[in-house]
Amino acid sequence: MDYKDYYKILGVDKSASADDIKKAYRKLARKYHPDISKEKDAATRMAEVNEANTVLSDPEKRAAYDAMGSEAQFAQGAGAQGRGGFRPPPDWDQQDFHSSSKGDAGSDADFSDFFSQMFGQAARARRSQGAQAGAAPDMRGQDQHASIELDLQDSYSGAIRSLHLRATVLDEQGIPTYKDKELQVSIPRGVREGQMIRLAGQGNPGLGKGGPGDLLLEVHFRSDPRWWSEGKDVYQRVPLAPWEAELGGPVHFKTLAGELEVTVPAGYRSGRKLRIKGKGLPAAAPGDLYLVLDVVFPPAVSPEQKQAYAEFAKAFPSFDARSLS
Repeated sequence: MDYKDYYKILGVDKSASADDIKKAYRKLARKYHPDISKEKDAATRMAEVNEANTVLSDPEKRAAYDAMGSEAQFAQGAGAQGRGGFRPPPDWDQQDFHSSSKGDAGSDADFSDFFSQMFGQAARARRSQGAQAGAAPDMRGQDQHASIELDLQDSYSGAIRSLHLRATVLDEQGIPTYKDKELQVSIPRGVREGQMIRLAGQGNPGLGKGGPGDLLLEVHFRSDPRWWSEGKDVYQRVPLAPWEAELGGPVHFKTLAGELEVTVPAGYRSGRKLRIKGKGLPAAAPGDLYLVLDVVFPPAVSPEQKQAYAEFAKAFPSFDARSLS
């Protein structure tokens, strides 16, 4: 029996909303409906689309389908079980998906073997027979993936952040369903862009005596005009007055590590960076802090300020800024 990737059939990802699924179904129905489609395999494709929509448009079926896991997990279960591959949660046989759901009033013959084994009457009969032959193996829950957006300061100092997400849980009858939950996530110091924070046991529930999967949070940093990271190194823009940039000298500024004073060398060059070793993100070998120097010109508002710029220009009669580009 082949695994059915219902999300792929409808062309949506696993986080698709009910509206997304409805729109995708309508689009494909217009393309493959046998009464209007000129595609050679229109009837077959329409049957697949109908089946995918039947599952994904029904919250209960969708939760059950998601809880089953990926194609690889399904194949693994099939190999371990030696038949069918689908290991139902406790009391699954007591559920009548067909009678409780809309849009799928047809018989099992209207759907694939994959669908029938998951939701059909024939599936319950087979599971009943299977139960007499012995219990199927337990299965660990699927890992759940999500992302978390942090400030770079969170990585530098460590933090506790709240995360709201929609998760699959088992109700009192052991039937998968969705539930909104809030988690307190401990942000480890030094975590970097793209790294995963693993929350053990916070993924999808397991089947039978199988434990829950883990929740894997991919770290992303919010855009901040002051600083950004590349690996464990931190880059920070340091604005300089024209006289600071050209004459050099000590300047004070705020960094992720607190207030710092550095001596800017005389003779400004565009794109120049100053490296401060060990002031990047925390690690066994901490990253470095790179100061990206940037000249900021004060606006000339008052007559005196405008005169100052005029005197400045007189001091450099041969200077041509365009000649430097």
